[in-house]
Amino acid sequence: MSTVRLSNLDVARLARLRPIEDVAADAGLGGSDFERLGANKGKLTWGGVKRLTASPTKGKLILVTAMTPTPAGEGKTTVTVGLSQGLNRIGKRAVAAIREPALGPVFGVKGGACGGGYSQVLPIEDINLFFTGDFPAVAAAHNLLSALVDAHIQNGLEPAIDIRRVFWPRTVDMNDRALRDIVVGLGGKANGYPREDGFVITPASEVMAVLGMSTSIADLKARLGRIVVATTPKGVPVTAGQIGAVGPMAALLVGALRPNLVQTTEGHLATVHCGPFANIAHGTSSVVATNCALGLADYVVTEGGFASDLGAQKFLSLVAPQLDAPPSGIVLVATVRALKHHGGGDLGAGLANLDAHLAHLRQYGLPVLVAVNKFDDDDPADLEAVRSYAGDAVVCDPWSSGGAGCEDLAQAVAAWPTADGFQPIVPSEGSFEDKLEAIVTKVYGGEGFTLSEAAKSKVEWLRKHGFGDLPVCVAKTQSSLSDDPARLGRPSGFTVNFREARLSAGAGFVVFVAGETMLMPGLGPKAAAYRIDVDDDGQISGMY
Repeated sequence: MSTVRLSNLDVARLARLRPIEDVAADAGLGGSDFERLGANKGKLTWGGVKRLTASPTKGKLILVTAMTPTPAGEGKTTVTVGLSQGLNRIGKRAVAAIREPALGPVFGVKGGACGGGYSQVLPIEDINLFFTGDFPAVAAAHNLLSALVDAHIQNGLEPAIDIRRVFWPRTVDMNDRALRDIVVGLGGKANGYPREDGFVITPASEVMAVLGMSTSIADLKARLGRIVVATTPKGVPVTAGQIGAVGPMAALLVGALRPNLVQTTEGHLATVHCGPFANIAHGTSSVVATNCALGLADYVVTEGGFASDLGAQKFLSLVAPQLDAPPSGIVLVATVRALKHHGGGDLGAGLANLDAHLAHLRQYGLPVLVAVNKFDDDDPADLEAVRSYAGDAVVCDPWSSGGAGCEDLAQAVAAWPTADGFQPIVPSEGSFEDKLEAIVTKVYGGEGFTLSEAAKSKVEWLRKHGFGDLPVCVAKTQSSLSDDPARLGRPSGFTVNFREARLSAGAGFVVFVAGETMLMPGLGPKAAAYRIDVDDDGQISGMY
């Protein structure tokens, strides 16, 4: 492999993409299992979904997560893809199951989300942009529901909706701060009733979360029907099912529910499906894609968005109970740059953050392994310091060396004993307060939490209307274990302040919002969008 750090696009263009039917055949898929979408992409058919999920043999599920990241991230997707390639290199049939990138981050801070270097999923331009149309389908279904809400109000249909209590916003898959709070219905009687409204970015849409948690078309429709969009004047919930939205929304989403098939840089099968944000929703690949991969491969390597306090906690508490097989182990990604970031430039001081994530993950009864993701400019002494500190940690090099750089990691994962002691640490029963207490103390290392008066009021409303038993999903900063992004390392003595509770009845949880977490990001002065261009031959440049 090259020692020169090429851009993702450069590596992608050097790779010799295989026909998707050859990639699928090598993984054990027949022609009736998938639909070819051009030369290098595909979607499973419903026949393929049913065959794979009915398989009596299930692969081992490996979750890749990370320590608290720097703003640029720690290469978690790169390690996920690299580990899947490494497992294939040592004779295991492995499939990487990752989320779809959103346009907002692609043009915002982080850039694309296909992995990096010689550990990517390809074709990168397609996957990072409109791919197979899943994100536009989610946005269309979401905005159809928005339109049906306003039509329901305008036409005076039953149940009556209180226009002061409409919860359902609109969506667009782009960072656009000007759309966070808007007024709609201006221009006279024919244009509806003027009211406050707003936009969320598409990965923060409840429809995206619903798509990610659904296991079948019937489950999708049931979840869509449970979405609460508003209340009546008496405060009674009004659902998407009650206003006739389920059928048309499902028609827009039925294709998007089928998992997408692509390939890694080394020509192995990968699924790329669904894209809920992990600092807002549950932040993983879809349940249906993961279940299909479990019926196909010896090993399925998936990831939870951001660090273990967000993506991993939500995967292990919310997603794992929906899967056909429990997770078999966890890989925790660390980098020298993140450790120094959390230590104020001191690697040793930053190890406290790694300790916090290890302490969290070891509570689930699963094997946990630290993968030190190597960067080309890392000091070998620093890498060795981290490796020796974390005991059986493995230094890997997925970016520059692809699967070969992850063979040691793959061997370590393959040597894990069969795990049978998996146990979520957040109670499935009990009050919202019990569940929040477990997350704050057992996951974040905090001392407790507070609820704002608005959050308390919403909790009482949720209990009154039958939602008091739902799981909780915390929306908070990804930059700290606490709710304050400035508190790096391993903060202690803090409480988490929840300012808001948002019902996601379709997805099946209640989102408690901490700190200043927003559902619609904005573009900064150094946004990735300013680097992206296309030449006269149609070649895109500047995309991560």
